Amino acid sequence: MESASTLSFDIFWQWLASHPNCILRAGTPEAVLYDDEDLHWHFVAYQGGMVGIQLLRGKRFVGELFVDPEPIAYVQGLAGEMEGEYVFDLIAESETERTANYFFVLCHGYEDEEETSLPPGRVH
Repeated sequence: MESASTLSFDIFWQWLASHPNCILRAGTPEAVLYDDEDLHWHFVAYQGGMVGIQLLRGKRFVGELFVDPEPIAYVQGLAGEMEGEYVFDLIAESETERTANYFFVLCHGYEDEEETSLPPGRVH
C-alpha cells in the first residue's frame, strides 16, 4: 500500500475486525487509544448502527472509541510517516468540507487476500 487507497466503511470495518492484533492506535482529532502488549481490542455493535472498539486489559475496560458510520463517506488508507505504520482515515464529506472523523493506525496495509506477511510480534 504505497499510494493512497479508498475503501467503503463496511469493507474496512469487516477487515479491521479480523486484524485486531495489528492495531497500533485508534482515535479522533480529540483523543487517542494506544495499543500495548498487555492490552487487546474488542469490537462491539450497538443498536441504531453505531459500532465501537474497546481497549481492554484482561477483563478491565481501558477505553472505547464509538464510531458512527452514517457520516463516513469512505476510508482512505496510506503508508504512515513512520516505517511499518499504515494510517486509515475515516472521511466524512459535506458540500463544503472534508474531515477525518476517526483514524486507525495498523502495522500493515489493507490486503484483499488473507495471506499476510506480518512484522514480528504481530499475529491475527
